[in-house]
Parts: sequence; C-alpha cells; structure tokens
Amino acid sequence: MPNLVNVNYEQTGQSKSTNALGMREMQEKAFEKRDAQYLLLKAPPASGKSRALMFIALDKLINQGIKKVIVAVPERSIGGSFASTDLTSYGFYSDWDIKEKNNLCTTVESKSKVTAFKEFLESDEQILICTHATLRFAFEQLDESKFNHTLLAIDEFHHVSADGDNRLGEVLRSLIEKSSVHIVAMTGSYFRGDSVPVLLPEDEAKFTPVTYDYYAQLNGYEYLKSLGIGYHFYQGRYTSAIDEILDTDKKTILHIPNVNSGESTKDKHREVGTILDIIGRVKEVRDDGVIILQRYTDGKLIKVADLVNDEPKERDKIISYLRKMDSVDDMDLIIALGMAKEGFDWPYCEHALTVGYRSSLTEIIQIIGRATRDSENKTTAQFTNLIAQPDAHNDEVKLSVNNMLKAITSSLLMEQVLAPSFKFKPRFDNDNEPPKKGELKIRGFKKPTSKKVNDIIESDLNDLKASILQDPQMLKAMPGNIEAEVINEVLIPKIIKIKYPDLSEREVKELSQYVVIDSVTRGATIEINGDKKFIRMADKFINLDDLNIDLINSINPFQQAFEILSKQVTTGVLKLIQESIEATRITMSTEEAIVLYGLIPKFRDENSRLPNINSVDIKEKRMAEALIFLSNLRRERKANG
Repeated sequence: MPNLVNVNYEQTGQSKSTNALGMREMQEKAFEKRDAQYLLLKAPPASGKSRALMFIALDKLINQGIKKVIVAVPERSIGGSFASTDLTSYGFYSDWDIKEKNNLCTTVESKSKVTAFKEFLESDEQILICTHATLRFAFEQLDESKFNHTLLAIDEFHHVSADGDNRLGEVLRSLIEKSSVHIVAMTGSYFRGDSVPVLLPEDEAKFTPVTYDYYAQLNGYEYLKSLGIGYHFYQGRYTSAIDEILDTDKKTILHIPNVNSGESTKDKHREVGTILDIIGRVKEVRDDGVIILQRYTDGKLIKVADLVNDEPKERDKIISYLRKMDSVDDMDLIIALGMAKEGFDWPYCEHALTVGYRSSLTEIIQIIGRATRDSENKTTAQFTNLIAQPDAHNDEVKLSVNNMLKAITSSLLMEQVLAPSFKFKPRFDNDNEPPKKGELKIRGFKKPTSKKVNDIIESDLNDLKASILQDPQMLKAMPGNIEAEVINEVLIPKIIKIKYPDLSEREVKELSQYVVIDSVTRGATIEINGDKKFIRMADKFINLDDLNIDLINSINPFQQAFEILSKQVTTGVLKLIQESIEATRITMSTEEAIVLYGLIPKFRDENSRLPNINSVDIKEKRMAEALIFLSNLRRERKANG
C-alpha cells in the first residue's frame, strides 16, 4: 500500500552544524533561556537534548549558584546519553564529568540505588544520573528542602502526568511548591491530548518553553532526504502478513502488539519465534545475546535482537550489546514490545514497523523517531503501521473501524508535525511585492493580535491539532461526509473553546483561522508555470494570486488521506467504514445547519433543484437535513412565541 504521507527534506545540514561553543541550532536556542528556573524543552529525537541539558546544567553549576544536578531518565538504557562528555574541545568552558558511582543506571540493586541517591545529596559530588523510579523511591524518604539549590532534569517528560495516581507528577508538583529546585523538562513529544494533562495549566504557566521544530531538525540533516508514513492491513493473525512488509535488507525495529490488545495472540514469545521462522533458521545465539539467523531466501546471515525476552540475565546481555553498537553491521533487526521506543539510539534504523493500533500520539512519534536519525547508510526513513482490517463477520467490527480511522488521523498529525509550514501574511489590493521564500500571502487573512493566541501558535500548535484530530466528532467528520466549511467554521472553533476556555470569541476566531490555514497548507508545494506561481494543496491547484480565506475554508484539510485509503481497501471495507460512521452520525447543531444553509443557493444554481433527503450523495443529504432541521427550529420558536 502506498504511503499516506511522504515528506521530502532539503539536506541543508543546518541542524547539525555548531557554533563557537560547540552547540547545534537547537542547543543554542535552549542555552539562551538557561537562566529560567523552570525550563520546558520540546525538541525532536536526535536534536541533541541530552547535550543541551549538559550546557545548561554546567552553566547553572558554575554561574547560577546551583550546587547539584540530578538527571532522571525513564529506563536504564537511556542513562548512557548522559555519560561523561568532552565539551571543551569544541569550544565550551567546561566538560560534563560524571563519576561512575554516581551513574545509578549501571547498578543492579534498587535498594542500593536509593541509598546512593541519599548519599549523593549529603556529599560534595555534583552530578547524578538515575531512573524515574529511583527518583520516586528516594523522594519518599526525603524532605523537599533537600532539593534546594539543585537542578532536576527530567528526560522524556511526557511520563509526568497531572493524574493524581502519577507519582512522578506528584514529586514534581511537591518540589515546585516546597523547594527552590530548578527544573529542566525534556521531551521529544508532548501531546497532552493523549489522556490527562502532563501539567496542570497553572503549573505549566511557570515553565519557560523552548520549542524546536521537527521539520527544521529533519530538513537540516546531511543524509536523510525523505520520510514515508504508511499503513498495511491484514486479516486473521498479524504474523501471516509480516513477510509482506518486513524487508530484512533494511535496518528495522519491529514492535509487536501489547499482550492486552486485540492484535496479540497472548503468547509474545511464540510470536517472536513465528517471526524468526518466517525469515529463516536460527544458526546460533551468541554469548552477547545476538541471534544469528540464516535467511531462507538467499542464505544470508542476519543479526537479530530479541527484546521481548524478559528473562533478566538475557535482557541485560542484549541491552549491553545494543548500547555499545557503533557500526552499521552490528545489527539488522530488533524485535521489541515495550522497549526501544523513546531515547533509544540506533541511527542506522531505516524502518520502524509497528503492529497494532497505538492510541497514544506520543508513542507513535517516539517510534517514528527511532527511524529518523541522520546516518550515512540511508536517505529514506519509513514508518509502517500493520493494523487489523475490519471484518463484517467479526463482532468487534466497530472497534476495528475506529482503530483504522484513528490510525489514519495519527498519520495526518504526523504530517502536520513533520512537514514544512509557511509563514502567513495578509494580501492587500495593489500589493505587487512577491512573497519571500516560505511565506504565503492570503486575501482576507488577519494576523492574530492577541499574545495568548500567538503563544499557542508558537509553542502549542501541534498539541492543539492533536486535540482536534482526536475529537470524536471530528473523527466522524473527516472522511468527507461533512462539509469542509462546517469542519473549519464550526467544529474546530468548538474544540478550541473547550481546550482554551479563557479565550475570547475574537481570540477563538483568530486561532481557529490560523489552525485551518496551517493545516490546509502544511506540506503544500509551490510550483511555477511560466510567470505564474501555483500552490498544490489537498487536491487543489491554485494560482497564488487568487489565494483567499474563503477558498481555504472550502477545503477539508484531512480528507485527502481518506481518498488515498479508499483506493487501497476493498469496497466491502469502505462500506463497513461508512456504515460505522452513519451509525454514530453527528447530531446537527444550529451552527452547522446555518453554514450548510449558506451553501444551498450554490447547489440550487448548479442543479436547478433543492437538495434531496434521499440522495446517495452524503453532502447533498446533509444539506437536505439542514433544511429540515431549520424548518423544525423555526416552528418550535414560533410556537414558543
């Protein structure tokens, strides 16, 4: 199946070049905010967040009166990212130097880790690395004042939650309230729309955000040219479809489904064995845990890491091997369940293949991030999601349809995150100045005037889009059964009002307009034909001189992915999808009816009749429903005086 999303990059090398202090573009941007007490760093995988933290932490130790630095990571394998690092050779004024005894990610006994944590706080040592779990357990035995004059860096910050049951969130809130701690929170994905908020709004307002654009990161690479995001559907057991999409000539991370999911056979070890049997014959299992597999097709020997095996001794052996890899030939295929997602550094990975629908956008972008590291062995990165195809004979057909639609909306969000965006300016009459590169001039566009709106656009736009794309009403509307104007002028503003209740009507309108324009034009291309410039967006090819706000409002920014899908699945599956949507239709609101009513004169002019309630065309039927709705509303209001 062709990709739903393809993004091309220019290989500018900018995101990898360094300044006089040895800092990359993102690190320099973060270092400018080093004086902030609470810093929230949102930047993509491989942008150098760990080193950005080193620069900031060393400045706080040397120049800002901070006495200690504690770095907390979600799992031990990530601790290696914060090992001792030579920084002075590249221009910085200090090296990052951590003693082995203070790297608690390398010790075994959890009891000794907590003891070592407490001893560190009482010592003259300056830098400690530990896991989130060690931080939580140690905190239970400490007073908050012990963290005064300390910098606490939390890696993969999305593990924190405002949920009362989230212990890491409790630790953070307690330290903010009762100590003078400084905090650097780092994450490559920050979608609060996943479930509960990462931070409560009043806590988040205390943080100074630093956001580095995903497109800027990938566009500034040296080798990577393109990224593809696609889906492959199967019936029966997923292992029957693995050989169709698993190319063992490409460096691949394969994530099998969670044992509690519908896609799982409930026997994860047998699934791994089946996958290995599909590829070839096991020749040996080396002392370092690497499986040597002889491929059936040509006899080639490939190296496999089994991270599904949860026997501690075997797991530790293969993790140790993976941590030390430094050659493209060291590994070919990694099979994992919950590991090798966030913070896992295998730059040679070309393909992230994931089985089963993932409800968390954070998890999806973390997995994609495993394949988007820049490396000389690849020019293309690929993410493929293998998900169950809806089956009319399956009792869970509704769930299956929902998962398919949600998976596709996830790909749409990834396009919004990973593709280039434009800067927008209003176009006025007699404006003959051509737009600059990366700029779009739009008639009727009004630049947001509110600071609150501009702050959301600057640092929160992707999270807002995540909320929009995950909204149940939006999910039912996106395949094209609802007019684009209703999506853009009714549904999106409604979601914004719920997400940001403190915004005024004017601010909601400003933000909604910006979201629609950015969503419609994201990933669009400019093409030149003679002396004219055209923009290709969604399924339209528009002269830039004619680009106006009404034209943009008439485009469903999300429909194209469903049109691509409709060409790849059977008519039976499409029928199931449509029936599922019809069964849970959006109850018509007055706002939607008014928007649809405004479209009816154009329909009448083109068809010489009014819309028919029995039409097979979904949009025509919806306009007819709007007429009935408004007639009923008029009668009710007349009856009520």
